[in-house]
Amino acid sequence: MSDNNAEFIAEGVCKNNAVNNWLLKRNQLIVLYCKLSGRRNNPSLPELSQINQFCGLLIDYVSAGHFEVYEQIVNACEINGPSSLELLEKLYPEISQTTDIVVNFNDKYSQLLEDSNFGHLDNDLSTLGEAIAKRVELEDNLIDTLRTKH
Repeated sequence: MSDNNAEFIAEGVCKNNAVNNWLLKRNQLIVLYCKLSGRRNNPSLPELSQINQFCGLLIDYVSAGHFEVYEQIVNACEINGPSSLELLEKLYPEISQTTDIVVNFNDKYSQLLEDSNFGHLDNDLSTLGEAIAKRVELEDNLIDTLRTKH
């Protein structure tokens, strides 16, 4: 495959609607995360609707990454070169570790009732925030590789 075709495919992934929607979800997720975590040490708890909205977006974002975007990145990496594929193989297990944290948070908080115990919310949000930050860094590394090396 010519360099021009490889560059076109990599740019296609980076400009793809699925990728753009996924990045939009990620931005919305970060905004909602900041709103929830900004309530830390606040005597009033967040509204359940706010937590449910956050959990829904969290799962949508992670699912879109795993089932839409990463597949496109894998295809582009396979086409564009072994070094990109090696990077993906290195980063994907680390991304998967963050998925476990996301799923655990969602399982714990997505179906809360009005009288639920929020005693661990601050700590759980902190753990989740670290996982999201790591995930964003890893995902950006993948996207940058496609943009700069192909």
